[in-house]
Amino acid sequence: MATHPGGLTAPGATALAHPAIRTRKLVRRFGDRDILKELDLTVAPGEFTALLGRSGSGKSTLLRAVARLDHTVEGSGELSVPERVSLSFQDSRLLPWLRLIDNVTLGLRGPGARERGLTALAEVGLEGRDRSWPHELSGGEQQRAALARALVREPELLLADEPFGALDALTRIKMHDLLRELYERHRPAVLLVTHDVDEAVELADRVLVLEDGRISVDLTVDLPTPRSRRDPRFQEYRDTLLTALGVALPVRAGSATPGTAPRGVAETPR
Repeated sequence: MATHPGGLTAPGATALAHPAIRTRKLVRRFGDRDILKELDLTVAPGEFTALLGRSGSGKSTLLRAVARLDHTVEGSGELSVPERVSLSFQDSRLLPWLRLIDNVTLGLRGPGARERGLTALAEVGLEGRDRSWPHELSGGEQQRAALARALVREPELLLADEPFGALDALTRIKMHDLLRELYERHRPAVLLVTHDVDEAVELADRVLVLEDGRISVDLTVDLPTPRSRRDPRFQEYRDTLLTALGVALPVRAGSATPGTAPRGVAETPR
């Protein structure tokens, strides 16, 4: 399998035997505009990947295609995902007429469904709230419940579309810690769509930039967890990604030249 320094898998490289996500030549058109242009992507089982891009770059379009919510994607290649896939959105999408336990276990079958739901609620810090109604929860608690609903199914792949975008700064920090903790415990593959570069570097072990319908940057974040945003290496990754997104950066004393990629970064040929 083709790799780059830092353990990076090149976009379009030979796929793993059973990848969590595999797309080849994926195309999505809106009218006469190509949003995804023969896009190739492979995500390994258990890999935490974040997807960045400017507004309108196709991030959510790609996630919807991978989730098989969009059946109008085209291409001569393939789209392959596991059988067990869960989704999490910016809106928690809890059903207001169902109590919390019934929201979390919706669609689960078997005599152990309720116990699994209670365990999932406890994992996200909502123990004892199983009889609550969604409107009785704060925004952060609703997102915790949404994570419980996603993980109770023991997914092989978790797709998250800006799940913390509507939360205040303090709640976001707490949710970052919770998501990383749950990921370490359950180890699904994760594809996190976000516009927040700091969030991507803090949470993911691989960060992609989507530009002009294709993956333009593929970066391995070689930092131990938990990560500190004050770590100079964190700032190097952040600056590289901001530069890739077209943000002009001032030169800081002792920092790498803006646009200089740290170890583990590959730019995909246009």
